[in-house]
Amino acid sequence: MRDFTPDIRDVQRRLDEAENYLAIADNRERFAVLEAEIADPALWDDQDRARKLNGEYANLKDDLDTFDRLAEQLGDAEVLHELARDEDDESQEADIEQQIGAISAELDRLELRSLFTGEHDDADCIVQINAKDGGVDAQDFSEMLLRMYEKWCERRGFTISLNGVSEGQEAGIMSAEVTIQGRYAYGLMSAERGTHRLVRISPFDNQGRRQTSFAAVQVWPLMDDVDVEIDESDIEMQVFRASGAGGQHINKTSSAVRLIHHPTGLVSSSQEERSQLQNRERAMNRLSAMIAAKAEEDRQAELDSIAGKQAQVGWGSQIRSYVMQPYQMVKDLRTELETANVQGVLDGDIDFLIEGFLQQRRANHDE
Repeated sequence: MRDFTPDIRDVQRRLDEAENYLAIADNRERFAVLEAEIADPALWDDQDRARKLNGEYANLKDDLDTFDRLAEQLGDAEVLHELARDEDDESQEADIEQQIGAISAELDRLELRSLFTGEHDDADCIVQINAKDGGVDAQDFSEMLLRMYEKWCERRGFTISLNGVSEGQEAGIMSAEVTIQGRYAYGLMSAERGTHRLVRISPFDNQGRRQTSFAAVQVWPLMDDVDVEIDESDIEMQVFRASGAGGQHINKTSSAVRLIHHPTGLVSSSQEERSQLQNRERAMNRLSAMIAAKAEEDRQAELDSIAGKQAQVGWGSQIRSYVMQPYQMVKDLRTELETANVQGVLDGDIDFLIEGFLQQRRANHDE
Protein backbone atom coordinates (compact mmCIF):
# COMPACT_ATOMS: atom_id res chain seq x y z
CA MET A 1 0.00 0.00 0.00
CA ARG A 2 1.47 3.33 -1.12
CA ASP A 3 2.14 5.93 1.58
CA PHE A 4 0.38 9.18 0.59
CA THR A 5 1.43 11.01 3.78
CA PRO A 6 3.85 13.44 2.02
CA ASP A 7 1.19 14.30 -0.58
CA ILE A 8 -1.44 14.95 2.10
CA ARG A 9 0.97 17.10 4.09
CA ASP A 10 1.79 19.16 0.99
CA VAL A 11 -1.89 19.75 0.23
CA GLN A 12 -2.51 20.65 3.89
CA ARG A 13 0.34 23.20 3.70
CA ARG A 14 -1.22 24.78 0.61
CA LEU A 15 -4.63 24.82 2.29
CA ASP A 16 -3.12 26.59 5.31
CA GLU A 17 -1.64 29.18 2.95
CA ALA A 18 -5.08 29.63 1.34
CA GLU A 19 -6.54 30.25 4.79
CA ASN A 20 -4.14 33.19 5.10
CA TYR A 21 -4.44 34.80 1.66
CA LEU A 22 -8.22 34.37 1.65
CA ALA A 23 -8.31 35.91 5.18
CA ILE A 24 -10.74 33.20 6.25
CA ALA A 25 -10.89 34.15 9.95
CA ASP A 26 -11.55 37.85 9.29
CA ASN A 27 -14.00 37.08 6.50
CA ARG A 28 -16.06 34.74 8.68
CA GLU A 29 -16.63 37.67 11.03
CA ARG A 30 -17.41 40.02 8.13
CA PHE A 31 -19.78 37.44 6.61
CA ALA A 32 -21.79 37.27 9.84
CA VAL A 33 -22.15 41.07 9.81
CA LEU A 34 -23.23 41.04 6.15
CA GLU A 35 -25.84 38.34 6.80
CA ALA A 36 -27.47 40.56 9.41
CA GLU A 37 -27.37 43.64 7.17
CA ILE A 38 -28.78 41.83 4.14
CA ALA A 39 -31.63 40.46 6.24
CA ASP A 40 -32.71 44.02 7.07
CA PRO A 41 -35.87 44.85 5.01
CA ALA A 42 -34.81 48.52 4.86
CA LEU A 43 -31.58 47.66 3.01
CA TRP A 44 -33.07 48.28 -0.43
CA ASP A 45 -34.06 51.82 0.50
CA ASP A 46 -30.51 52.58 -0.67
CA GLN A 47 -30.19 50.48 -3.83
CA ASP A 48 -26.53 51.32 -4.51
CA ARG A 49 -25.53 50.21 -1.03
CA ALA A 50 -27.72 47.12 -1.30
CA ARG A 51 -26.08 46.03 -4.55
CA LYS A 52 -22.62 46.62 -3.10
CA LEU A 53 -23.34 44.59 0.03
CA ASN A 54 -24.95 41.77 -1.94
CA GLY A 55 -21.90 41.60 -4.21
CA GLU A 56 -19.54 41.47 -1.24
CA TYR A 57 -21.76 38.83 0.41
CA ALA A 58 -21.69 36.61 -2.70
CA ASN A 59 -17.90 36.87 -3.00
CA LEU A 60 -17.27 36.05 0.64
CA LYS A 61 -19.72 33.15 0.55
CA ASP A 62 -17.92 31.71 -2.47
CA ASP A 63 -14.53 31.97 -0.73
CA LEU A 64 -15.74 30.46 2.55
CA ASP A 65 -17.71 27.65 0.88
CA THR A 66 -14.74 26.78 -1.33
CA PHE A 67 -12.29 26.69 1.58
CA ASP A 68 -14.63 24.63 3.79
CA ARG A 69 -15.33 22.17 0.98
CA LEU A 70 -11.62 21.65 0.27
CA ALA A 71 -10.87 21.19 3.98
CA GLU A 72 -13.66 18.59 4.23
CA GLN A 73 -12.45 16.76 1.11
CA LEU A 74 -8.88 16.67 2.44
CA GLY A 75 -10.15 15.30 5.76
CA ASP A 76 -12.05 12.57 3.93
CA ALA A 77 -8.97 11.66 1.89
CA GLU A 78 -6.85 11.51 5.05
CA VAL A 79 -9.31 9.20 6.82
CA LEU A 80 -9.53 6.93 3.75
CA HIS A 81 -5.72 6.82 3.59
CA GLU A 82 -5.40 5.86 7.25
CA LEU A 83 -7.98 3.07 6.94
CA ALA A 84 -6.41 1.73 3.78
CA ARG A 85 -2.92 1.69 5.35
CA ASP A 86 -4.21 -0.05 8.50
CA GLU A 87 -5.71 -2.80 6.32
CA ASP A 88 -2.94 -2.65 3.66
CA ASP A 89 -5.74 -2.26 1.08
CA GLU A 90 -4.05 -1.39 -2.23
CA SER A 91 -7.43 -1.21 -3.99
CA GLN A 92 -7.98 2.24 -2.42
CA GLU A 93 -4.85 3.79 -3.94
CA ALA A 94 -6.55 5.04 -7.12
CA ASP A 95 -9.37 6.75 -5.17
CA ILE A 96 -6.96 8.41 -2.74
CA GLU A 97 -4.74 9.62 -5.58
CA GLN A 98 -7.78 10.98 -7.44
CA GLN A 99 -9.06 12.85 -4.36
CA ILE A 100 -5.68 14.44 -3.60
CA GLY A 101 -5.24 15.35 -7.29
CA ALA A 102 -8.66 17.03 -7.44
CA ILE A 103 -7.98 19.11 -4.31
CA SER A 104 -4.54 20.07 -5.62
CA ALA A 105 -5.98 21.15 -8.98
CA GLU A 106 -8.53 23.40 -7.29
CA LEU A 107 -5.80 24.91 -5.12
CA ASP A 108 -3.86 25.66 -8.32
CA ARG A 109 -6.77 27.83 -9.47
CA LEU A 110 -7.33 29.31 -6.03
CA GLU A 111 -3.69 30.36 -5.64
CA LEU A 112 -4.20 33.04 -8.28
CA ARG A 113 -5.94 34.95 -5.48
CA SER A 114 -2.65 35.16 -3.58
CA LEU A 115 -1.26 37.32 -6.40
CA PHE A 116 -3.75 40.10 -5.65
CA THR A 117 -2.38 42.33 -2.93
CA GLY A 118 -3.50 45.76 -4.15
CA GLU A 119 -6.28 47.67 -2.44
CA HIS A 120 -8.43 47.78 -5.58
CA ASP A 121 -7.49 44.48 -7.23
CA ASP A 122 -10.96 43.01 -6.74
CA ALA A 123 -12.68 46.04 -8.32
CA ASP A 124 -14.21 46.48 -11.75
CA CYS A 125 -12.07 48.53 -14.10
CA ILE A 126 -11.98 51.07 -16.90
CA VAL A 127 -9.77 50.18 -19.87
CA GLN A 128 -8.65 52.64 -22.52
CA ILE A 129 -7.03 51.60 -25.81
CA ASN A 130 -5.31 54.24 -27.97
CA ALA A 131 -3.71 53.85 -31.39
CA LYS A 132 -0.12 55.13 -31.38
CA ASP A 133 2.61 55.01 -34.06
CA GLY A 134 1.75 53.10 -37.22
CA GLY A 135 -1.10 54.99 -38.88
CA VAL A 136 -3.96 52.83 -40.14
CA ASP A 137 -2.21 49.66 -38.97
CA ALA A 138 -2.11 51.02 -35.42
CA GLN A 139 -5.81 51.81 -35.61
CA ASP A 140 -6.55 48.31 -36.90
CA PHE A 141 -4.35 46.85 -34.13
CA SER A 142 -6.27 48.84 -31.53
CA GLU A 143 -9.50 47.27 -32.70
CA MET A 144 -7.84 43.84 -32.60
CA LEU A 145 -6.91 44.46 -28.94
CA LEU A 146 -10.45 45.57 -28.15
CA ARG A 147 -11.76 42.33 -29.65
CA MET A 148 -9.11 40.34 -27.72
CA TYR A 149 -10.33 41.75 -24.42
CA GLU A 150 -13.96 41.15 -25.39
CA LYS A 151 -13.14 37.49 -26.10
CA TRP A 152 -11.15 37.22 -22.86
CA CYS A 153 -14.10 38.59 -20.87
CA GLU A 154 -16.38 36.10 -22.58
CA ARG A 155 -14.06 33.25 -21.53
CA ARG A 156 -13.98 34.40 -17.90
CA GLY A 157 -17.66 35.25 -17.62
CA PHE A 158 -16.91 38.96 -17.16
CA THR A 159 -19.13 41.73 -18.50
CA ILE A 160 -17.57 44.26 -20.86
CA SER A 161 -19.41 47.39 -21.99
CA LEU A 162 -18.32 50.06 -24.46
CA ASN A 163 -18.21 53.53 -22.92
CA GLY A 164 -17.05 55.30 -26.07
CA VAL A 165 -15.13 54.75 -29.28
CA SER A 166 -13.47 57.00 -31.84
CA GLU A 167 -13.44 55.34 -35.24
CA GLY A 168 -10.34 55.11 -37.40
CA GLN A 169 -9.88 57.09 -40.60
CA GLU A 170 -9.83 54.07 -42.92
CA ALA A 171 -10.17 51.08 -40.59
CA GLY A 172 -10.06 50.16 -36.94
CA ILE A 173 -10.35 52.66 -34.11
CA MET A 174 -8.41 55.68 -32.92
CA SER A 175 -9.40 54.96 -29.32
CA ALA A 176 -11.90 53.09 -27.20
CA GLU A 177 -12.94 53.03 -23.57
CA VAL A 178 -14.65 50.05 -21.93
CA THR A 179 -15.77 49.05 -18.45
CA ILE A 180 -15.02 45.47 -17.40
CA GLN A 181 -17.05 44.05 -14.53
CA GLY A 182 -16.03 40.90 -12.70
CA ARG A 183 -14.22 39.83 -9.57
CA TYR A 184 -10.55 40.84 -9.74
CA ALA A 185 -11.12 42.56 -13.09
CA TYR A 186 -8.71 45.35 -12.18
CA GLY A 187 -6.13 43.04 -10.63
CA LEU A 188 -6.04 40.92 -13.79
CA MET A 189 -6.23 43.74 -16.32
CA SER A 190 -3.48 45.71 -14.56
CA ALA A 191 -1.12 43.20 -16.21
CA GLU A 192 -2.18 44.59 -19.61
CA ARG A 193 -1.20 48.19 -18.87
CA GLY A 194 1.45 49.48 -21.25
CA THR A 195 2.35 49.58 -24.95
CA HIS A 196 1.61 46.63 -27.24
CA ARG A 197 3.47 46.13 -30.55
CA LEU A 198 2.25 44.42 -33.73
CA VAL A 199 4.56 43.27 -36.55
CA ARG A 200 2.98 42.00 -39.79
CA ILE A 201 2.68 42.46 -43.53
CA SER A 202 0.37 45.44 -43.70
CA PRO A 203 -2.97 44.73 -45.43
CA PHE A 204 -3.15 48.47 -46.08
CA ASP A 205 0.18 48.69 -47.95
CA ASN A 206 -0.11 48.16 -51.71
CA GLN A 207 3.52 47.03 -51.83
CA GLY A 208 3.00 44.39 -49.13
CA ARG A 209 5.70 45.71 -46.83
CA ARG A 210 6.16 44.68 -43.23
CA GLN A 211 4.77 47.23 -40.79
CA THR A 212 5.34 47.75 -37.08
CA SER A 213 2.55 49.49 -35.20
CA PHE A 214 1.79 50.31 -31.60
CA ALA A 215 -1.26 50.63 -29.35
CA ALA A 216 -1.34 51.76 -25.72
CA VAL A 217 -3.54 50.23 -23.02
CA GLN A 218 -4.35 52.02 -19.77
CA VAL A 219 -6.32 50.52 -16.89
CA TRP A 220 -8.02 52.21 -13.95
CA PRO A 221 -9.90 50.70 -10.98
CA LEU A 222 -13.56 51.67 -10.80
CA MET A 223 -13.75 52.84 -7.19
CA ASP A 224 -16.84 53.47 -5.10
CA ASP A 225 -17.37 56.46 -2.84
CA VAL A 226 -14.69 58.59 -4.50
CA ASP A 227 -14.18 61.92 -2.75
CA VAL A 228 -12.42 64.09 -5.33
CA GLU A 229 -12.92 67.80 -5.91
CA ILE A 230 -12.80 68.67 -9.61
CA ASP A 231 -12.77 72.25 -10.84
CA GLU A 232 -15.30 72.48 -13.68
CA SER A 233 -13.06 75.01 -15.42
CA ASP A 234 -10.43 72.24 -15.77
CA ILE A 235 -12.81 70.05 -17.79
CA GLU A 236 -13.40 70.23 -21.53
CA MET A 237 -16.55 68.47 -22.70
CA GLN A 238 -16.86 67.08 -26.22
CA VAL A 239 -20.02 65.55 -27.65
CA PHE A 240 -20.22 62.99 -30.42
CA ARG A 241 -22.52 60.39 -31.93
CA ALA A 242 -22.63 57.13 -30.04
CA SER A 243 -21.30 54.29 -32.14
CA GLY A 244 -19.88 50.81 -31.87
CA ALA A 245 -16.49 49.70 -33.13
CA GLY A 246 -16.52 49.37 -36.89
CA GLY A 247 -18.86 52.29 -37.46
CA GLN A 248 -22.06 50.72 -36.17
CA HIS A 249 -24.05 53.79 -35.19
CA ILE A 250 -26.19 53.44 -32.10
CA ASN A 251 -28.14 56.66 -32.58
CA LYS A 252 -28.18 59.71 -34.81
CA THR A 253 -27.91 62.40 -32.15
CA SER A 254 -24.77 63.71 -30.47
CA SER A 255 -25.64 62.38 -27.03
CA ALA A 256 -22.31 60.67 -26.26
CA VAL A 257 -19.93 62.64 -24.03
CA ARG A 258 -16.16 62.78 -23.71
CA LEU A 259 -14.61 64.65 -20.77
CA ILE A 260 -10.98 65.83 -20.81
CA HIS A 261 -9.35 66.80 -17.52
CA HIS A 262 -6.58 69.15 -18.59
CA PRO A 263 -4.43 69.14 -15.40
CA THR A 264 -3.93 65.35 -15.62
CA GLY A 265 -4.66 64.71 -19.30
CA LEU A 266 -7.17 62.03 -18.30
CA VAL A 267 -10.11 61.37 -20.60
CA SER A 268 -13.40 59.63 -19.83
CA SER A 269 -16.34 58.81 -22.09
CA SER A 270 -19.92 57.61 -21.91
CA GLN A 271 -22.37 56.67 -24.62
CA GLU A 272 -24.60 54.19 -22.75
CA GLU A 273 -27.42 56.61 -21.92
CA ARG A 274 -29.86 58.29 -24.30
CA SER A 275 -29.42 61.78 -22.95
CA GLN A 276 -26.32 63.94 -22.99
CA LEU A 277 -26.88 64.91 -19.35
CA GLN A 278 -26.94 61.28 -18.17
CA ASN A 279 -23.85 60.43 -20.20
CA ARG A 280 -22.02 63.41 -18.71
CA GLU A 281 -22.86 62.20 -15.21
CA ARG A 282 -21.55 58.71 -15.99
CA ALA A 283 -18.38 60.08 -17.59
CA MET A 284 -17.83 62.39 -14.60
CA ASN A 285 -18.13 59.46 -12.16
CA ARG A 286 -15.53 57.52 -14.13
CA LEU A 287 -13.26 60.55 -14.40
CA SER A 288 -13.42 61.05 -10.63
CA ALA A 289 -12.38 57.43 -10.07
CA MET A 290 -9.51 57.80 -12.56
CA ILE A 291 -8.24 61.01 -10.95
CA ALA A 292 -8.38 59.40 -7.49
CA ALA A 293 -6.55 56.31 -8.77
CA LYS A 294 -3.88 58.44 -10.44
CA ALA A 295 -3.33 60.37 -7.22
CA GLU A 296 -2.82 57.07 -5.38
CA GLU A 297 -0.42 55.82 -8.06
CA ASP A 298 1.59 59.05 -7.90
CA ARG A 299 1.86 58.81 -4.11
CA GLN A 300 2.96 55.16 -4.29
CA ALA A 301 5.51 55.95 -7.01
CA GLU A 302 6.98 58.67 -4.79
CA LEU A 303 7.20 56.29 -1.82
CA ASP A 304 8.79 53.60 -3.99
CA SER A 305 11.30 56.14 -5.26
CA ILE A 306 12.23 57.13 -1.71
CA ALA A 307 12.57 53.44 -0.78
CA GLY A 308 14.69 52.78 -3.86
CA LYS A 309 12.24 50.32 -5.39
CA GLN A 310 12.10 49.79 -9.13
CA ALA A 311 9.00 51.32 -10.72
CA GLN A 312 6.44 48.88 -12.11
CA VAL A 313 6.02 48.60 -15.84
CA GLY A 314 3.30 51.06 -16.77
CA TRP A 315 2.09 53.63 -19.23
CA GLY A 316 4.43 54.17 -22.16
CA SER A 317 6.44 51.00 -21.54
CA GLN A 318 6.44 48.30 -24.21
CA ILE A 319 5.16 45.11 -22.62
CA ARG A 320 4.31 42.67 -25.43
CA SER A 321 5.01 41.94 -29.08
CA TYR A 322 2.59 40.24 -31.48
CA VAL A 323 4.57 39.06 -34.52
CA MET A 324 2.57 37.68 -37.47
CA GLN A 325 5.28 37.90 -40.16
CA PRO A 326 7.93 36.68 -40.91
CA TYR A 327 7.14 34.15 -38.14
CA GLN A 328 4.32 33.64 -35.62
CA MET A 329 4.99 34.59 -32.02
CA VAL A 330 3.52 36.52 -29.11
CA LYS A 331 6.13 37.38 -26.50
CA ASP A 332 5.72 39.17 -23.18
CA LEU A 333 8.83 41.30 -22.83
CA ARG A 334 8.59 41.46 -19.04
CA THR A 335 8.40 37.74 -18.29
CA GLU A 336 9.88 36.26 -21.52
CA LEU A 337 6.77 34.08 -21.83
CA GLU A 338 5.95 33.36 -25.45
CA THR A 339 3.70 31.30 -27.72
CA ALA A 340 3.46 30.61 -31.45
CA ASN A 341 -0.35 30.59 -31.24
CA VAL A 342 -0.86 34.26 -32.16
CA GLN A 343 -4.46 33.73 -33.22
CA GLY A 344 -5.28 32.02 -29.94
CA VAL A 345 -3.98 35.04 -28.02
CA LEU A 346 -5.92 37.45 -30.23
CA ASP A 347 -8.99 35.29 -29.58
CA GLY A 348 -8.66 36.01 -25.85
CA ASP A 349 -6.37 33.24 -24.60
CA ILE A 350 -4.21 35.57 -22.49
CA ASP A 351 -4.58 34.13 -18.98
CA PHE A 352 -1.12 32.53 -19.02
CA LEU A 353 0.44 35.88 -19.97
CA ILE A 354 -1.49 37.75 -17.27
CA GLU A 355 -0.76 35.18 -14.56
CA GLY A 356 2.92 35.01 -15.53
CA PHE A 357 3.27 38.76 -15.05
CA LEU A 358 1.37 38.74 -11.73
CA GLN A 359 3.60 35.93 -10.42
CA GLN A 360 6.72 37.82 -11.45
CA ARG A 361 5.42 41.02 -9.84
CA ARG A 362 4.82 39.23 -6.55
CA ALA A 363 8.27 37.60 -6.68
CA ASN A 364 9.89 41.00 -7.24
CA HIS A 365 7.86 42.51 -4.42
CA ASP A 366 8.93 39.73 -2.02
CA GLU A 367 12.65 40.19 -2.74
